[in-house]
Amino acid sequence: MAAKKAIETFSKSLIDEVHKWGCFKQTGVSLRYMMEFGSKPTQKNLLISSQFLHKELAIRIARRAIELERLPCGLSQKPAVLKVRDWYLDSFRDIRSFSEIKNMNDEKEFTEVIKAIKVRHNNVVPTMAMGVQQLKKDINPKIINEDFVEIHQFLDRFYMSRIGIRMLIGQHVELHNPNPRPHVVGYIDTRMSPVEVARNASDDARSICCRQYGSAPDVHIYGDPDFTFPYVSAHLHLMVFELVKNSLRAVEERYMNSDKVSPPIRIIVADGIEDVTIKISDEGGGIPRSGLRKIFTYLYSTARNPLDEHDDLGVGDNVTMAGYGYGLPISRLYARYFGGDLQIISMEGYGE
Repeated sequence: MAAKKAIETFSKSLIDEVHKWGCFKQTGVSLRYMMEFGSKPTQKNLLISSQFLHKELAIRIARRAIELERLPCGLSQKPAVLKVRDWYLDSFRDIRSFSEIKNMNDEKEFTEVIKAIKVRHNNVVPTMAMGVQQLKKDINPKIINEDFVEIHQFLDRFYMSRIGIRMLIGQHVELHNPNPRPHVVGYIDTRMSPVEVARNASDDARSICCRQYGSAPDVHIYGDPDFTFPYVSAHLHLMVFELVKNSLRAVEERYMNSDKVSPPIRIIVADGIEDVTIKISDEGGGIPRSGLRKIFTYLYSTARNPLDEHDDLGVGDNVTMAGYGYGLPISRLYARYFGGDLQIISMEGYGE
């Protein structure tokens, strides 16, 4: 009933157009291409970029809106998921309101529209996570079947697509910055220091840990602070933040009633011939073998479900240490977006 009521707020012609655009093939864009194209943000290039996004964003957003209507186990009917679906339909309508982008005036107006779309979708991840938690609360926890696998596969596609959409919008918008920071091309820092990003992300994670527990273990970072490579610093910050946050929680909870001083979290940044490796280790007790295969699913968390303690928890209004179960799988998607990966090795009784 809720789904029917929500969909009636959108015209049949809009829904038909969404399904039409959802059949088109999307175009991949590499980090190297974005760096090379964005190195000269001339009016001509900005116009070309906006014309590309006018079509590409419509395709990507339409695909996700269609998928949001077809999820198993009644997930599509959950209030949080309906809210996300409406955001995608609204954004598709905003983009298609432009019949064509012919000149720089059109380009500027279109850029403002996609900036607003990016803001509208800020809370998509926690809102979808809320929808999954609403589903978990309504079903028998012993029921694990192929529908859950389908939900996990959808969420991987959905969140990876969201990363791509936000990367394309953010890159285009940042190319309008009249005073970009040195060595920065749009969203891409051509000389990003992983040690510096790790330090900032760790400080942010420790602040949240202190707010929740009253204290936080130290974080020790090892690596060459002068080493840099081209990457999106916001992506690396998110990954390190999530991993350090998990480590801080594990250590803090393991030692909170102990006379021993909490051991520090260790971060090692290694510059290899073919890749850059960042290792984060702790002594928080590790994860049991039975739990390791679940940690990258969206239906699992070692923390309590936030809805168990806060039935009226607002979507996107609170930053918690854990509980929604999307920190690790989302971080792995960010790592994989530009060809990397995230691996967890655990020693039960010690840490990881």
